[in-house]
Amino acid sequence: MSLKDKIILSFMVTGVIVVFLSAIEYFNFVKIKHEIAYLETTDTIRSKCLQLRRHEKNYFLYGSSQAAPESGMVYKYLNDLTELFLSQPVNNERLSAIRELLIQYEAAFKKIETSVNILKNKIKSAKLDEELISLIESTFTDIPLKAGEFIEKNALSPDITLVTELKVLDADIHSLRKIGENLINAANELDKSARTKVDDAVRSSQLAILVLLPLFFVVGLGMLFMISNNIANRLNRLVKIVEDTGKGFFHDDRHPTSALLYEKDELGILFNKFYEMESQLKQREKEIEQQNEELLQSRKLAAIGTLASGVAHELNNPLNNIYLSAQVLLREIGDSASPFLKKITGDVLGQTKRVKFIIGDLLEFARGRKLVPVEVDVYSLVNNAFKQIAFVVDVKEIEFAIVGDNTHIFCDSEQIERVFINLFLNAVEAMQNRGALSVRHETVDSSIRISISDTGPGIAAADIEKIFEPFFTTKDKGTGLGLAIVYNIIKKHGGELKVESEQGSSTTFIITLPVSGQTIET
Repeated sequence: MSLKDKIILSFMVTGVIVVFLSAIEYFNFVKIKHEIAYLETTDTIRSKCLQLRRHEKNYFLYGSSQAAPESGMVYKYLNDLTELFLSQPVNNERLSAIRELLIQYEAAFKKIETSVNILKNKIKSAKLDEELISLIESTFTDIPLKAGEFIEKNALSPDITLVTELKVLDADIHSLRKIGENLINAANELDKSARTKVDDAVRSSQLAILVLLPLFFVVGLGMLFMISNNIANRLNRLVKIVEDTGKGFFHDDRHPTSALLYEKDELGILFNKFYEMESQLKQREKEIEQQNEELLQSRKLAAIGTLASGVAHELNNPLNNIYLSAQVLLREIGDSASPFLKKITGDVLGQTKRVKFIIGDLLEFARGRKLVPVEVDVYSLVNNAFKQIAFVVDVKEIEFAIVGDNTHIFCDSEQIERVFINLFLNAVEAMQNRGALSVRHETVDSSIRISISDTGPGIAAADIEKIFEPFFTTKDKGTGLGLAIVYNIIKKHGGELKVESEQGSSTTFIITLPVSGQTIET
C-alpha cells in the first residue's frame, strides 16, 4: 500500500466515522421528530380529554338551559378523540387503555343523557309548586341526590320511582366522573411518557455527539500520527543503512518479517531498490576480493616459479654428477664391499634420485610452456588417467565410476590428464587404497563441470585455503607441489578449481573448464 493510499485510508476511516456519526444523528433526528409528533398527539389527547371533562361538568352544572350545547360539545370531543385514535398504532398499550376508557365514558354519558331526558318529564309531572319544579330542573343534573331528598320532603305525594331514579342517576354520574378521572390520569401518563421519550432521544443524540466527535478526532489524528511516525522511523532506518553501507558494512534485512522492506509503498520500493543495489555492491566486492586473491596467488606462483626455476637449474647439474658418481661407485665396489658401504652408497643413490624428482617437479611448476589444445573426449581422458595410476598404486579395492555423457572439450590433453592423475593419486592415498572414487561431469552453459569425489577422511577446514599454495603439504614425504601444479594448469586453461570437504567424511574437487578452446591461455 502506497503512502498516498495510506493517507487516503486514514481519511476514509475518519470519513466513515463522520458518516457513522451523521447516520446516528440522522436516525436520532428522525426518532426525535417521531417522538415529538407522538408528543403532539399525546398532548392533543390530553387537551381534548380536559376539554371533554370541562363540557361534561358544564353539562351537569348548567342543567336544562345549556344541556344541548354542552352535550354536543361532549360528543364532538368524543368523535375527535375517536378519529385521533384511528390514526395511531393499535399495539400501544397506553393508547389502547385510553381508547377503552373513552368507549366506557361514551356509553356512560349516553346512559346518563337518556336518564336525564326521562327524569325531566317526570319532574314536570311531580306534584310540586312550579317554582320548585323549575328549581329542581335546573339543579337535579348537578346534585340529583339532593333533588330526590327535596322531592321526598316537599311533594304532596312523593313519586318513589322518581326518587329512586334520581339516586340511580347520582350513582351513574359518580361512575362517569370516575371514568373521567381515570381518563385524565391515563392521558397525563401518556403525555408524561411521550415527554420522557423525547428527553431520552435528545440525550441519546447529545451522548452520540459527545462520544463520536472526540473519537473522530482521536482516530483521525491517531492514524495520521501513526503514518507520519512510520515514515519517519523508516527514513531514519534508511539513513542509518546508507551510512553503514558507506562505511562498508552491508546489511541483511531481507527477511519475510521485515516490515520496513515488505510494505508495498513508495518507501518499501525505495528499500527494495537500495537492498538490490547493496546486494550488487556486496557481490561485486566479493568478486573483487576473489580476483585480488587470484591475482595475489598468481603473483605468488610466478615469484615462486621464478625462484624455483633458478634454484632447480643451479642444483640440477651437481645432482646429475652426484647421481652418476654414486652409480659408478656402486658398480666399482661390486660384491667385495662390506654391507655397510653398500648401504651407504645405495642411500646416496636413492636420496639423489628423490631430490632429482623434486627438482623435476620444481621445473614443471616453473615451466611456462605454451598449451597445445586439441579436442578430446572427457570420458576417455578420465578413464586413461585412472588406468595410468593403476600401474603405480594398488587400486584393486577402489570402486571407480564415471558419470556423464560423451562431452568433448578443447584442452591440452597431456596437462589435463596430469591434473586427473595427481588428484586420483591423492584420493587413493587418502583412502589408503580402499574406498570409492567417482567422477561426474556435466555441461553447464558454455562450460563443463567435473566433480572428483572420494570417501577419504576429508580435509581440515584450516587447511582448505592453503592446499593450493606451493610447498604446503600434510604428507610426511610430500613436496607440496602437486596441487599447486594442478591449480596452475587449470588457471592456464581459463578454468576454476574449488574444493569441498567434510572432515571425516569425503572430499570433492570441482573443476570448471570452458568447452571451447577460445578461452584457453597460450
